[in-house]
Amino acid sequence: MVTVSELATPGTRRRVESTLERVVEDNRFTIAVTFPIVGVALLLAGRAELVPPQIAMNPYLLIGANLVMVSPLVAGLVPLLDRRALVGLGVLALFTWGIELVGVLTGLPYGAFSYGVELGPMLFDLVPLGLPVFYFPILLNSYLLALLVLDSPSFLRRFAFTLGVVIALDLILDPGAVALGFWGWADPGGYYGVPAVNYLGWLLSGSVAIAILQVAFDHEAVRDRLERCGFFLDDLVSFLVLWGLINASVGNWIPVVVALGLVGTLLTSDWFDFDVV
Repeated sequence: MVTVSELATPGTRRRVESTLERVVEDNRFTIAVTFPIVGVALLLAGRAELVPPQIAMNPYLLIGANLVMVSPLVAGLVPLLDRRALVGLGVLALFTWGIELVGVLTGLPYGAFSYGVELGPMLFDLVPLGLPVFYFPILLNSYLLALLVLDSPSFLRRFAFTLGVVIALDLILDPGAVALGFWGWADPGGYYGVPAVNYLGWLLSGSVAIAILQVAFDHEAVRDRLERCGFFLDDLVSFLVLWGLINASVGNWIPVVVALGLVGTLLTSDWFDFDVV
């Protein structure tokens, strides 16, 4: 497999990988549990106007916090990034911006929605430039969970399971984000303010995005890395802690049940060996 080591010196690559792994491994509980809990406290304090919105909803603080929580996923992926994977992720980033621009301009495929808070620099003053930082983890964590749960999955089984987890994560994310005012729909739906068309849109966009992932990565190499890398799915833990608690705080109980179901999946998997000490 042609790796990124052809684009940088092998020694430099190994040092970067080793440093990332050491930092994440030494701070697993802080990154995966403590950090999202602090984030929940800050976001809810901002919602209750106990903290100025310039702090609680600071776009650069939000992006920075997300980058910290996603660091286990990044550290897990770095050794797998060959040219095919990098091209695939580049195509996925373009698709992410493109589908969001179409959504904001036309209302398709997610329904007419708009952002309620600033999420960093905006592309064409319409969608956040940092959108892949938020979108990629949903897709990649779903893909990793599919590889973890399914035994030697076929293309179709892996695709269907990944898509199902993507939809489940959005069933958790969107109600919490609406409650915080991150975004909302012109015609709110019955699912905690989220319209059904949003999930039809996710079926469409998620299918395209997952197809890109299927082509971009060597599935056996990813599965082998997942079995050897104890923190690879810690970002999924962060996501479930953060959005599960936010939904619980506002009484969105269906998203909480979905989050608990995914927590149960992790707890019963061979991957789970989380050391809280």
